[in-house]
Amino acid sequence: MRFGIDRLVEERALRAPLAGRRVALLAHPASTTRDLTHSLDALALLSDVELTAAFGPQHGLRGDKQDNMIESPDFVDPRRGIPVFSLYGEVRRPTAAMMEHFDVLLVDLQDVGTRVYTFVTTLRYVLEEAAACGKSVWVLDRPNPIGRPVEGLRLREGWQSFVGAGPMPMRHGMTLGELARWLVARLGLDVELEVVPLEGWAPERAPGHGWPLGERGWVNPSPNAPSVFMARCYPGSVMLEGTTLSEGRGTTRPLELLGAPALDARAVLDEMSRVGPEWTAGCRLRPCWFEPTFHKHAGELCAGIQIHVEADAYEHGRFRPWRLVALAFKAIRTLRPDVELWRDFPYEYENGRLAIDLINGGEALREWVDDRGSEPGDLDRLAEADEASWQQEREPHLLYR
Repeated sequence: MRFGIDRLVEERALRAPLAGRRVALLAHPASTTRDLTHSLDALALLSDVELTAAFGPQHGLRGDKQDNMIESPDFVDPRRGIPVFSLYGEVRRPTAAMMEHFDVLLVDLQDVGTRVYTFVTTLRYVLEEAAACGKSVWVLDRPNPIGRPVEGLRLREGWQSFVGAGPMPMRHGMTLGELARWLVARLGLDVELEVVPLEGWAPERAPGHGWPLGERGWVNPSPNAPSVFMARCYPGSVMLEGTTLSEGRGTTRPLELLGAPALDARAVLDEMSRVGPEWTAGCRLRPCWFEPTFHKHAGELCAGIQIHVEADAYEHGRFRPWRLVALAFKAIRTLRPDVELWRDFPYEYENGRLAIDLINGGEALREWVDDRGSEPGDLDRLAEADEASWQQEREPHLLYR
């Protein structure tokens, strides 16, 4: 398999349209070639590419910022003397002054296949600003590491935010290049967009089902995205950020865990099996204990559940992480109706709206959890309609059949 950056570096003909144009790169730590050379370094070695600026998304070009709402500063690259602009600092959209530094912006970001991952929103913002300033955007495509499946409610009108770039479901099943094509069409942008496609991507092929396991090294695209196994869980486990439950930040398995000091993990698992056993398929759920070193419940012993999606524990076609974590919420609400489940705090620069609703792009999931009379079928009907409409809407923008 060859990623977009590999093709651009190896195929001079692909780079020909860049001749005489100033080039900037939007990247993070996982922006690497096959031999793990960072894309900025690989491009700097090309005599026919004039690098004049770089940009970093959330967590920074270096990936050094651990948590949400911890901003990265602008700086000057010490090796090349070019400005590196932060799109998660004083601004989240590139300014007109930043746009003056280049003619073509190369976007080389490893996504994890979930709407909430903010690189999708950053992609939207740079496309909009490129359209306004007459700049070109090239997406150097990378795999969606969790493949083609679609799951979850679509973001509702009025719920756009930095964790919701548009009305897609939680698990969208597209690459960043395909999403760029959808965004341009959806927003009616007049922008020169080029996608340098992947070669050899087979999203249904085992054991990776989207990621070339055993063929390509994994580099964290953000500090708490340490493996493809985290990415598989993330369309569900990201919802834990909007709750009082730990998502495993401060442990070695972030976003594969859920837990809290007072949780009865065995009772929760039993209730999940009773209410919606079909939503627990495709993985193994194991009761466990953990003590976060930072973040929620730091230094406290938590009873919890680990979601195992490695080796023979994983069934790609049956695993539905969004429903799985929703079911865990439902079980906890049933067992502990008095528990303070929803965390009320500023989330990605939004105040006045619950984080769980921002994450889900609306109130429907929270209302389903809190309704003592609701059943899995009620949420299923809402989600299945959204999933079907998304499958149809995304179809014209898919590059890999």
